[in-house]
Amino acid sequence: MKIFARAIALCACFLGFHAIDLLTTKILKLEAVRFHIPAPAFSLDEVIHAASRKHNVPAALIKSIIAAESNFSPRAISPKGAIGLMQLMPATARQLGADPTKPEQNVDAGTNYLSWLLRRYAQKKNGMRVAIAAYNAGPGTVERYRGLPPYRETRAYVSRVLGLYAKYQRQESGVSQRGLLAASLISPNSQHCTPDAASRDHAC
Repeated sequence: MKIFARAIALCACFLGFHAIDLLTTKILKLEAVRFHIPAPAFSLDEVIHAASRKHNVPAALIKSIIAAESNFSPRAISPKGAIGLMQLMPATARQLGADPTKPEQNVDAGTNYLSWLLRRYAQKKNGMRVAIAAYNAGPGTVERYRGLPPYRETRAYVSRVLGLYAKYQRQESGVSQRGLLAASLISPNSQHCTPDAASRDHAC
């Protein structure tokens, strides 16, 4: 009888501990969800400027390619299977280690590819035009024609991107000018610190 009672007591203890463990785990999970702070979402403009600085490509040119390729739609898919904002082909995205369905990775990889094209054709006459053409028609086509391909679609694409580039350059310049104006309004009496001034006055 005593053995039976002990067995029941042990089972009760085991079940009790198990119930407490489950309850504690559930409470901790609820608290974790309650106090979870999500990572801040970056705007597309911030993503573009980050890629611009990283790969040394003008933000205005990145915006121009995105506008021409997808009209700023991260869900855009071309009939040929190009994906996302900068319309990356899956094979190109894989080579660059990016998931083209994620806007941040798409823009970073697309800008990386564009940077490579700009460097590749930097010594050519109208190097930027040729690089833009290569983004549209592929480097192989550009090599075959030793420059801008004769395709109507590619030439129209290059003209459109360059037109957008001029537009976004004006916008980017306006943003910079507004930033300088704001800085001057915040500290209108501030003086620029030169190396000579800094050596004379460490507070400069």
